[in-house]
Amino acid sequence: MLHKKQGFEGQKAIVIPRKILREKCSTHSLIKNLYITDIGFYPKAQGHYRERAQGSDQHILIYVLNGKGYVEIKKEKYELNPGDFIFIPAKVSHLYYSDEKVPWSIHWVHFSGPLSHEIIDIMLLHHKSLRAPVDLSDRRAQLFNELYLNLERGYSMENLYYVNMTFQHFLSSFIFNSRFNQVHIDSMEDAVNSSINFMQEHLDKTLSLKTIADKVCLSSSHYTFLFKQKTGFTPIEYFNHLKIQKACQFLLFTDKRVKEIADHVGINDPYYFSRLFTKLMGISPAEYRTRRQT
Repeated sequence: MLHKKQGFEGQKAIVIPRKILREKCSTHSLIKNLYITDIGFYPKAQGHYRERAQGSDQHILIYVLNGKGYVEIKKEKYELNPGDFIFIPAKVSHLYYSDEKVPWSIHWVHFSGPLSHEIIDIMLLHHKSLRAPVDLSDRRAQLFNELYLNLERGYSMENLYYVNMTFQHFLSSFIFNSRFNQVHIDSMEDAVNSSINFMQEHLDKTLSLKTIADKVCLSSSHYTFLFKQKTGFTPIEYFNHLKIQKACQFLLFTDKRVKEIADHVGINDPYYFSRLFTKLMGISPAEYRTRRQT
């Protein structure tokens, strides 16, 4: 098979001019300790092969999105599958290549600066290896895209500050994957739980999906995705369940008429209330009250 360093359909790569690295990145106190030198994306990189007998001047991060590949560092061979990442230390002989049958798609970054050596040390301390698995996170992919798209807009100091400060977060998402995920889990649960509290406080109202999503500062589509992922129901389905749960309490413990109960749970049409109640409970409101009293 023909070996290629690059030239893959759909590939993206930015090599920051070395003059920019010398005059801006390596001299400004805010970013000089850790900064990107090159970044790219190689999709389905059939025949991808790179060997450096003397190593690279920068450290390298490779993150596998699809397919499979191999990395050899000082004669030690690593197999990388989707979700695996690896750091290749600077000045260390290495080679890496894509699998012939299932070529990898990768995000890759070269980085430098005095603190870059400590990134490798922390990786080895935390994972006991240069390679480790992480989840294929949309949030991590979004961070990569932020880095890339901002560098595409040029090398103003504002861009370089933002990209390289964000880059530290990007690196930490690999080394401390469980922490990275926990923030997402906590925020997801907080949003869902907060919205359920909001529903319970407004059972006597008719709330739209947008109203509930706005309350937790999410788009309707993203909120629905998170809510259903956690509860198994759409927000409006869940809200209706809470309404009928409250209606059951009124039927059991009060003498209120069905129309009054419907009003108390924010449903103005008693016929619709009865149909919804019957659909969820399997019996009509009147039957429910009679059965529970016998």
